Order: sequence, then structure tokens, then C-alpha cells
Amino acid sequence: MSGIKVSPVDRPLEEGWTLPASWYSDPAVYALERERIFASAWTYAGPAEWVSEPGSYFASQIGHVPVAIVRGKDGELRGFVNVCRHRGHLVVSGQGRRETLQCPYHAWTYDLDGSLRRAPRAEREPGFDPSGLSLLTVAVGVWGPFVFANPDPDAQPLDEWLGALPAIVAESGLDLGVLRFHSHHEWPIGANWKVAMENFLECYHCPTAHPGFSKVVDVDPDSYRLAVHPTFSAQIGPVRASALSGNGKAPYVPRGDVSQAQYHFLLPATTVNIAPGMPNISLERWLPDGPARTVEVTDYFFAEDAPESEVEELMAWDTQVAEEDTSLVESVQRGLDSGLVPQGRLMAESEQLIADFQRRVRDALD
Repeated sequence: MSGIKVSPVDRPLEEGWTLPASWYSDPAVYALERERIFASAWTYAGPAEWVSEPGSYFASQIGHVPVAIVRGKDGELRGFVNVCRHRGHLVVSGQGRRETLQCPYHAWTYDLDGSLRRAPRAEREPGFDPSGLSLLTVAVGVWGPFVFANPDPDAQPLDEWLGALPAIVAESGLDLGVLRFHSHHEWPIGANWKVAMENFLECYHCPTAHPGFSKVVDVDPDSYRLAVHPTFSAQIGPVRASALSGNGKAPYVPRGDVSQAQYHFLLPATTVNIAPGMPNISLERWLPDGPARTVEVTDYFFAEDAPESEVEELMAWDTQVAEEDTSLVESVQRGLDSGLVPQGRLMAESEQLIADFQRRVRDALD
């Protein structure tokens, strides 16, 4: 997108300054982010169990790209841009099982390998050639019970991109093999996607803004560990001894196989949350929906034999934190939109993951 101009970064990020406030509402920045960040990024798409059988599929969205994840009749997992090659209607929605993929607009029908099988009245069109009208492909990969997709069909393999993350997750005591999909939730947030990501990337705010969270997880800076990896960042927090004692002050008692809290950010907009206690994990993809709106999409996974009462207790704790975070990031967006503070100042130790994220965004757009 040559010719697009964005506000310069006046004070260098390397000296602790933030991205310009205008970058959180400028349509030009948003357009560049779609092109240079989201068009070639791995993103969590949905549960693998939704496409476990031949003919099964589900529709998802990664960044601004609608995708369809399909298990072919040959057992192969494939991903497609979920856009009909005729007039651009979405081909499938929801999830289920089908023999073919049929666009509901004009009934253009695709085989499960993405090839165009039938276009009504095509025989009346001289020279109509279906061979060049297959659904566009996207890269797909599986990690445990999770399917990821990348709009770039030539992307590096998912396992290479994940790097050390699976090993770090295993250190928590969580066995991904026992997990089953539990529920799907979506929350609209009135803030730029970067504001939401930056809030996730620090627990500097936890003692003030998340009292319930801080009664379960030890957020003291000497205990709560931060680490930057090539394609992700990690936050790992021990369980408070007072929470394990079950003295009634913590929102839930975190006893179980999972011995630590882990929160991981996978570039550019997937987050992984592991709460201490029984086997559990939630994956979120954060969908930019314009310069100043984001949709948070969350899938929860628990062990198949997890007591529902304990599941509800943990989810209530997690939801409370999410609601507190939504209020925080929407307030930040209002402050940034004022334009009166053109750049903020980060805390180098406590907000090091934000600093790394902002440098990556700058470098991608520069």
C-alpha cells in the first residue's frame, strides 16, 4: 500500500516511549496492519474436534480473513478462504458435516478439496473454465486440540512457529491430551486491538485492577516471570499459598494437576490462558473490527471428567477478570483518542512485553 502515510514515532521506543496515540485510531495504520501483520500470521481458528471426521467443517475468522477449515473425504485437513469465487459471499457458516461446500447466494458448489464442482448455468457461458476458480487456500496446522490457520499458504509450519511454547505449557502440569472443548464466547470491545493486547501483556495493573485474580496468582514482581521468545511472549505466575489453603478469601481453590498460571501471547493476536488447578485452558483470538473496535473470541477447554460446578467457578473468576479488563481498555481508548498525550512512557521492567510488542508493530509498518 505505497503512498499511505502514518504519524511518525517522534520519541524512540527504545528509550521507553510508546507508540503514538494516533496509531490506535488512524484508519491508515489499520489498513497497513491488515496488509503487513494479519495477512501472513498464524492465528488460533477453532477446536480440532470440530473437524475430526471426513466431511466435517467449521467457519472461522483470522484477523480480517474469513476461513473455512475442512476435513476432506481423504482425511486431509485443509483450509480455505471462505469467500465464493463468484461474487464474494461467504461459502459456509457455523460448523457441521457436508458432502460439498455450497455458497447460499447462487449455489456455486465446491468439493471438499476446494475445487469448483458446479456453477449453475455455467453451460450457457462460452469458455467458462472452473479449473481456475477453486477456493483460495490457507495454511493450517494442529497443536493438541487446537487448529491454527494462516492466510499465507506458504507460511512456515505451525510447529516451527510455536517453538518452545508446547514445552513451556507442559511445565505447568497440563496434559493437552485430556482436554475437550467446553464452550465458545464472543465479546465486543470498544478499543483498538493493540490496546487489548498491551493490557494482556502486563500484570503491573493486576494488584490494583484485579483483586480477585491477585488472590489466586502471586503477581509480586519477584515471583511473576516474564519472557520474550521469537514468536511469542510468556507470563508465568505461582499460586498463592493462601489460595491453596482454602481459607475462603480466594474466588476458587486452585488445587489440581496444574501447578502454575500461564499466560502466553502468540503474535499477532492469539492468547493462551492456563489457570492453576484442574486441567483447563482457554484460547482467544482478538479480531480487529475497525480502528477502534475489537472482538474477543474465546474457546474454553476442560478435562472431560471435570465437575461442572468447578468449571463454572473457574469460568466466573475468568469472566470477572475479562470484564475488568474490558473497562480498562475502553478507558485507555478514550484517553488515547483525546490526542493530548501523543506518546506515553512505559515501565521498562514491568512492561517489557509491551515494549517488545510495540517494537514489532513499528517494524512491521515502518
